[in-house]
Amino acid sequence: MASHRRPKQPSRTRVTVLTATAAAAVALTSQAAHADPKPSKSEVKAKVDKLYHEAEAATEKYNGAKEQQDNLKKEVDALQDKVARGQAELNTLRTELGSIATAQYRSGGIDPSVALFLASDPDSFLDQASALDQLTVKQTEALQKIQSKQRTLAQQRKEAQDKLGDLADVRKALGENKKKYQGKLADAQRLLNTLTQAERAKMQQDEQRASRAASERVELGNEAPASNRGAAALAAAATQIGKPYVSGGSGPNSYDCSGLTQWAFAQAGVSITRTTYTQQHDGQRIGRSQLKPGDLVFFNGLSHVGFYAGNNQILHAPKPGTVVRYESMDYMGTFQFGVRV
Repeated sequence: MASHRRPKQPSRTRVTVLTATAAAAVALTSQAAHADPKPSKSEVKAKVDKLYHEAEAATEKYNGAKEQQDNLKKEVDALQDKVARGQAELNTLRTELGSIATAQYRSGGIDPSVALFLASDPDSFLDQASALDQLTVKQTEALQKIQSKQRTLAQQRKEAQDKLGDLADVRKALGENKKKYQGKLADAQRLLNTLTQAERAKMQQDEQRASRAASERVELGNEAPASNRGAAALAAAATQIGKPYVSGGSGPNSYDCSGLTQWAFAQAGVSITRTTYTQQHDGQRIGRSQLKPGDLVFFNGLSHVGFYAGNNQILHAPKPGTVVRYESMDYMGTFQFGVRV
């Protein structure tokens, strides 16, 4: 008689594994179905341009902190030099008073008032009016000079210490803004890396073509310049066409936007400040209809500056990945105002 065996049942462990695998497959399929589609080249370019604008705003704040740091460092150095010279003068005055004491000792003993001074602070000593009667005229003058010098030194030391505190704060802001603009540039690069090599090459070719077209075929018209110095600054900037934009660049090999305008005015013998936020105060503010070649033009919440070149064109250092070039004001975003230096 044939035996009838009961079919073997799958183990509980195997069922559990199969169930978990199936669930994972369903989850992955669901995630794939709902994954964000890869952004198009135009979308990436728009996001990258936005990040570049934000990086430029942080760069201008960095430039401002850098300029402030340099100025504070000069002030601190000058104050510390004054303190050192003052201390040397004080030491000389103390030596002179010591000579008086030595002479008195040789002639019959040190005057009690001089002995008191040599053993304590002269400010406390001079506050004792009764002691002044015991001083000779020469001793009084010497002590008063020392007192005055000590007070000046105390004030200068405090001022230097305050400036050092300000310098520490500025250096902190400097680091924060540098980190911020570097972060924006890194974010932009990560976005660019989502494109294929061919797409990145095409985007770069488009930028290069735009730069060549802007420089070769631009029509500036024949508008009269704002002034001789404005014309000279604009002419100087035009000699830098084709040089790369670099955050923090101030010439002569690379520029950011305010670095170019400051450098160009310097070639015209005019000193202006370093950043967009301060250059707005370096001249007379004017409206768009009043613009003439050589005027400064500000855009996008004062984060960008360039030269008005005539016929609705500006000459500027645009953004990372580009070079100094002409460009229509219509492509520049929000116009703020012009400034005639």
